[in-house]
Amino acid sequence: MRAQRRRHVLLTLAATTAALIAGSTTIAAARPAPPAQVAPLGADFLWGVAASGYQSEGHAPDSNWSRYVAAGKTPDPYGDSIDFCTRYRSDIALAAQLGVKVYRIGLEWARIQPRPGEWDENGLRFYDNVIAAITAAGMRPMLTIDHWVYPGWEVDRGGWRNASIVEDWLANARTVADRYAPADPLWVTFNEPTFYLVNELRKGGISPVDIPAMHDRIAQAHNSIYDYIHAVQPGALVTSNVAYIPTGEDIVNKPLLDKIRTRLDYIGIDYYYGLSPESLLAGPPDFERLWTQPLQPEGLYYALQHYARQFPEKPLYIVENGTPTENGAPRADGYTRADNLRDTIYWLQRAKSDGMNVIGYNYWSLTDNYEWGSYTPRFGLYTVDVLTDPTLTRKPTDAVPAYTAITQAGGVASDYRPTRPPQPCSFVDAAASCLDPVTVPR
Repeated sequence: MRAQRRRHVLLTLAATTAALIAGSTTIAAARPAPPAQVAPLGADFLWGVAASGYQSEGHAPDSNWSRYVAAGKTPDPYGDSIDFCTRYRSDIALAAQLGVKVYRIGLEWARIQPRPGEWDENGLRFYDNVIAAITAAGMRPMLTIDHWVYPGWEVDRGGWRNASIVEDWLANARTVADRYAPADPLWVTFNEPTFYLVNELRKGGISPVDIPAMHDRIAQAHNSIYDYIHAVQPGALVTSNVAYIPTGEDIVNKPLLDKIRTRLDYIGIDYYYGLSPESLLAGPPDFERLWTQPLQPEGLYYALQHYARQFPEKPLYIVENGTPTENGAPRADGYTRADNLRDTIYWLQRAKSDGMNVIGYNYWSLTDNYEWGSYTPRFGLYTVDVLTDPTLTRKPTDAVPAYTAITQAGGVASDYRPTRPPQPCSFVDAAASCLDPVTVPR
């Protein structure tokens, strides 16, 4: 980088950081000194793994996403993904061997209701069997009602552009709530609703003028099914998880959260990437190449802190967190999946020790899967080479023994030190991190 351009970038970053700090409504109080040792998270902490329906099941019914694939809007064909439909028992066994307590799955609307007013008993029995296998293995199901996929017949009605989708959606959601409430699951109504909207916009499911209506309809559907779930499952825990956005969390996610904040039992947070002046100097984030995104495990601490302040009365749950690689190859930054996992859990324990009410953590994902159009980004604890391995063998990564040790011990060892030092200024929460950054004891 030429000196003049470098100075320009540095000035821009400095100005951006100053603006973020000045614009923040909450400035961090003095942070506790870093403890010499971190405590385990306790016997009641919910360690988990996560997956979605369409991304992993295979044998996909007609849906908006099957049509996006058929129309050539994705880099890779779908095939049968990792074929969770026929391999769910062995995958659930792999999760149980990790020692986790929660297994998150999606309930595919298109599989359950292939036509208007018609419920497919085969589809429902599939989820009966999956949920029974999860509970028999000693885990609690976390059920996602909508992970960005809806039936083809709903596409023909206009999808989220059609106001009647709300009642159609609720008819399906009430059906699954009635059927699966006895299993005492944790619930996620909409996965990352803001990015649901973004993906529909990118793939042509909606146009820019439809954004406000889809936003309002998701909020309406969430609020309605929240009340219904609590009627059929007293004591249920219900959320709609957000994808944490460095520099823009309150701009991106707060408008929807404001509409549903009275109907959230816990705050579900998906945290993957961080940004700092140092990482931005290397170039802007490339969202088409997820494996190049900067990993910043201490950013999870700041993300939890952000929502502990926004919702002081609500428990916090990391619904998704993981490490992307390119086709399973080592990352260019040299960060291994196991080291990133251990570093992340260290900061989770730090957040808990600093008084944040964190109740659970899910690793995304148990296995590699279809990353919304491509098999290149690999997130799995177990890697699966869909495009070249017809046996779809689940191969353990270095994070399998690492996560097993973590669940057994309730976290990393008390004297653990992260392999990567925290950034002195993180855009995950500029005010907190630049004025009072987290540190690691020497």
